[in-house]
Amino acid sequence: MSLQNDLTQKVIEAVKQLYQVDLPTVEFQPTRKDFEGDITVVVFPMLRLVKGNPVQIGTKIGEYLVENVDEVLKCNVVQGFLNIVIADSYYLNFFNSIFEETDFGYVKSQSNDAVMVEYSSPNTNKPLHLGHIRNNLLGYSVAEILKASGKKVYKTQIINDRGIHICKSMLAWQKFSEGETPESSGLKGDHLVGKYYVAFDKAYKEQIAELVESGTPKDKAEKEAPILLEAQEMLRKWEAGDDEVVALWKKMNGWVYEGFDITYKNLGVDFDTLYYESDTYLLGRDVVKDGLERGVFFKKEDGSVWIDLTDEGLDEKIVLRSDGTAVYMTQDIGTAIQRVTDHPDINGMVYTVGNEQDYHFKVLFLILKKLGYSWAEQLFHLSYGMVDLPSGKMKSREGTVVDADDLIKNMEDTAESISQELGKLEGYSGEEKKQLYRTIGLGALKYYILKVDPKKRILFNPEESVDFQGNTGPFIQYTYARIQSILRKAEGVGSSAVETSLDLHEKEKELLKQIQLFPETVQLAAENFSPALIANYTYDLVKEFNSFYQQVSILGETDEQKKNFRVQLSQKVGEVIQSSFRLLGIDVPDRM
Repeated sequence: MSLQNDLTQKVIEAVKQLYQVDLPTVEFQPTRKDFEGDITVVVFPMLRLVKGNPVQIGTKIGEYLVENVDEVLKCNVVQGFLNIVIADSYYLNFFNSIFEETDFGYVKSQSNDAVMVEYSSPNTNKPLHLGHIRNNLLGYSVAEILKASGKKVYKTQIINDRGIHICKSMLAWQKFSEGETPESSGLKGDHLVGKYYVAFDKAYKEQIAELVESGTPKDKAEKEAPILLEAQEMLRKWEAGDDEVVALWKKMNGWVYEGFDITYKNLGVDFDTLYYESDTYLLGRDVVKDGLERGVFFKKEDGSVWIDLTDEGLDEKIVLRSDGTAVYMTQDIGTAIQRVTDHPDINGMVYTVGNEQDYHFKVLFLILKKLGYSWAEQLFHLSYGMVDLPSGKMKSREGTVVDADDLIKNMEDTAESISQELGKLEGYSGEEKKQLYRTIGLGALKYYILKVDPKKRILFNPEESVDFQGNTGPFIQYTYARIQSILRKAEGVGSSAVETSLDLHEKEKELLKQIQLFPETVQLAAENFSPALIANYTYDLVKEFNSFYQQVSILGETDEQKKNFRVQLSQKVGEVIQSSFRLLGIDVPDRM
C-alpha cells in the first residue's frame, strides 16, 4: 500500500466523523518543496459536499488525523491545501516489510482468467525491420507487465505465411537465384528470401516500363506485367495444393523461420503459442454463415455477406465475398474464436498492431460482441505509431527498410564507440566488453522505444539513445552498476531489519516514497497497457537515488546503524530497477 492509499480511508473517516458526509474520493498531490509536509490533501474538491471555509475544513481534518493516526506527526494548512507530516517510523516500517521480499511490486498469485497478447506477426517474405522491433518490444513488455500484475498470460503471434506477397519471393527465387541457399550464400534465411522479394519488385517495375514504352496504359501494364501474372498463377497452384509449389513454399518459409528465431533470440522476446495464416485463413466462414442465419450479417444481391455498423458510427463491412471466399476480417473472427477454443481460460486478448489498423480492430471487436462472445468485451488493440529514422521512411519492396538485425548490431557498435570514448571499461576482458556492449546497446534501443507512449510516432536516433546522461537506458543501467559497486564494497553490511527509531534524512525519505510507488505503477501500467509508465517511473527512481547518493554519505557514514540502512536502501533500489527493467525486457549489468 502507498502512503496515499493508507491515508485515503483515514481522511474519508475524518470527514464522516466531522461533517457526517460520505466522501467518494480524496485528491492528493506531493507537498510543495517550500512547505513542510510529505503529502498534501487538496481540500477544494470536498466543497461540493462539505460546506464551509476550506482553511477551517483542512484544519479540522488535520487535527483529526494527528489525534487518530499514529503515523501523522503534524499538519499545516495553506489556503485549501492540507500538508501532512508523516513520522519516519512509518517509512522504516514499510522498508522492513519489503526488505526480504523478492520481486517486490509483483503480484505473486495468478488470476484464473488468462489474457492472450499477440505481437510480431510478420510476413515470411522479408526479414524483421525497425517497425517490427517496436511491435515486439511493446507486445513482450505488455505481456510481462500483465504477468507481474497477477494475470495469467499467453504470448502469441500469427505468422502471415501465405498470399501473393509470399509467392513473389518464391517466384523471384525460382527465376533469379540459381539455387542460392542460406548455406551457399552465408545469408540468414529471412535475409535471403527478402532479397528475392526486392528482386521481384525490380523485375516487375522493369516490365511495367517496357509495356508502357510499347504503348500500354500504365494502369493496365501494372495488372498485366508477365511476372505478376506468374505470381498470381503460383498462388492459385498453392491454394490447389500443387506438390511442387507447396514444397518450395515449405522450404523457403523454413529458411525464414530459422532467421526469425535468431532475431527473436537476439532481441530477447519469445512466444508461448504460434498460429499460421496458412492454417487460419479458412477459419471464420462457418461463423459468418451462422451469423447470417441469426441476422447479425446480411447478404447483398451479388451474394456477398456484410455487417451494417452505421448505428455505431462506422459503415458497412464485407465479411464474405460473393464467391464465398474469406476476407481478412473473416479470418480474424475465426482466429479469435479458435484461440479461445484452444485456451478456454482466455478472458481477453491484446492485439499489438500499428495504428493504420485502428478501424479494422474497431470493426472486429464490434462483430465479435454482436456474435455474442462475452470475452469480446475484454479485447484491446495496442495501437502504436510508426518509427522513423533521421534518414526518413522505410519501404520493404524497395529494400530501404532498416533491418532489425542490422539495427541491433549498430546499437552494439554505437555502445562500443561511446563507451571507449568515455573510458569506462578499464580491466575488462574482450569477451566481457563484447557482452557489455550488447547489454548497453540493446538496453538503449529498448528503453528509447518503450519510454514513449505507444500511440506517439517515434523518431529514433541511435546515437541519442546511447547516452550515459538523461532519460536513457544506459543512464539507468549505469546507476544500477554503481549500486552494485557499493554493495560489493559493503559486503556483510546491512543484513538485518532497520531500527524504526532511526531519524531519516530528507533524501532517504524521498527515496522510500518513490520505492513505495512501484506496485501501483505496475498495476497502472497493466491497466493502461503502457510500458512507458514503468520506464518513466524507473527514471524518476534513478534520479532520486542519484540525488541521495550525491548528498548523503553511504559507506563513509560513521554511525553503523545509518550506514547499514543506507546500504540496504541502495540494495532495494537496485532490486526495483532490475525488476522494472525486467518488465521492459532490459538486462542490467553488474559493472560498467
